[in-house]
Amino acid sequence: MCIQDDLITILVMQTWEKFEMHSKQSDLPTPLASLDDLVDAGDASEKPYKVFVGHNLGSRTFLMAVPMHEFYGISEVANEAVRDGDTIAQRKLDLGHANKLAVYLLKGLVAAAKEFRSVKNMPANPTIDEILNALGRQPYLSIQPMVVNIRNCDPGGSNIWGARMVTKEEETACFKMRLSQRHVLWVVDGQHRRKAMQLVFEFLHDVRNNGAYPKKNSLFPSDTGIPTAAELAVWEECFSVARSYATVAVEVHLGLSTDEERQLFHDLNNLGKKVEASLALQFDNSNPINLFIKDELINGLRMGVVEKDVTDWHSDTGAISRKDFVAVNAILFLNKTNIGGATPPAVTPKTAVARQFWEAINAIPGFGEEGAKEKTVAAQPVVLKALAKLTYDLAFSPRRDAAAGEHLETLMSGITDVDFSHSNPMWRYYDLDEAARKAEGLESLAEYLPATDDGANRDIGAFQNGFMRFGAKHNDIYPLIGDMIRWSLRLPSRAHRA
Repeated sequence: MCIQDDLITILVMQTWEKFEMHSKQSDLPTPLASLDDLVDAGDASEKPYKVFVGHNLGSRTFLMAVPMHEFYGISEVANEAVRDGDTIAQRKLDLGHANKLAVYLLKGLVAAAKEFRSVKNMPANPTIDEILNALGRQPYLSIQPMVVNIRNCDPGGSNIWGARMVTKEEETACFKMRLSQRHVLWVVDGQHRRKAMQLVFEFLHDVRNNGAYPKKNSLFPSDTGIPTAAELAVWEECFSVARSYATVAVEVHLGLSTDEERQLFHDLNNLGKKVEASLALQFDNSNPINLFIKDELINGLRMGVVEKDVTDWHSDTGAISRKDFVAVNAILFLNKTNIGGATPPAVTPKTAVARQFWEAINAIPGFGEEGAKEKTVAAQPVVLKALAKLTYDLAFSPRRDAAAGEHLETLMSGITDVDFSHSNPMWRYYDLDEAARKAEGLESLAEYLPATDDGANRDIGAFQNGFMRFGAKHNDIYPLIGDMIRWSLRLPSRAHRA
């Protein structure tokens, strides 16, 4: 053992000696002189925890691992929802974010139940795999350590009663300290994770006690709302591992003042750099739409992807930026601008149509080739969004009519017949006067497009030097491009006027 280790051991031993006063013969604690000493020492609710002593940038901390269900019971969050008298040191709770984390934690508990069976050499349970598929598989699951503070103790924890060393072969393995009900673990970083734990336990309680999935905000998708006997057995296993096998890592700070606790909250939440969106999408293998992009488009159709969009068309390799890939597929699958919250039950049934969509896109002349943006307007993301929106409306929209299937087939088979050249005057409809529209054969397009005098933005782009460059306000532009494509393929027009 080095000199530094010897010094640390001496310091730690000196800290614990003041409340480790055991008799050499009887190993009993030193008798208490008064009732006040009893209050200071502890109470009947104390429970031992094994901890490692750390010094985070010089400040003493305890490092411990606690079963998830137990951590929830011994911790608290100091925001507006806590009881009177507790100092507020947290932001307001975002329930939507907590719900997303709750689904993640539930998935983690199901995975933990599967792993526990493997560790105990128990037979595999196919229902666990079915539930994991419904929640969405991913290669790895983990929750980052919680950061907490025990407020009612001296700085450094010198007055936490009952700590002693646990040794193994004459080396210090860890310390055993006793925490009582008054030693609340106030969450400094992790209030949404703790709220997510609450939502998970409430979900498990409802399912196990009522034999039905919650009607509102259920964490597990179900068509019937009634769990099978096999599913109930899995939820029982999840509740069991939450109380024993699935642990939460906790860094315990000791005796921080209100200002210190708030400073720690600030530093933990503001000094880290947010991961770039493209890198996050590249690494994420949990979102089903992201997996579709990787498996079906990049690896399947061999469509090129770049991390940043190429603004210089002369340097265009034909690849699509990952950000645009995600945005187009968000519209295609969900009719939304992002893929957040996508679940396997909402995505898997649509993959066949989505695959057909991208095969048709990939067959557009010039698409995906070097210099694609100069060869076809279809290489511009806003046009892809228009086609994705049109496909969603015909294939998945709850308001589609009885002939939508026939219209969808017309779209899929006719995409390559649409004139996606830059010179197509259809793209310049709003820039042409009545005479020019008539000369170009665009009069009937007025039945598909909104009027020019309705006060809305109709500046969809500019035709310069032989190239049609659509504007940056995609949400305003792609519905209009979709209407133009409807007209080009003689599909029914949208209802724009009352």
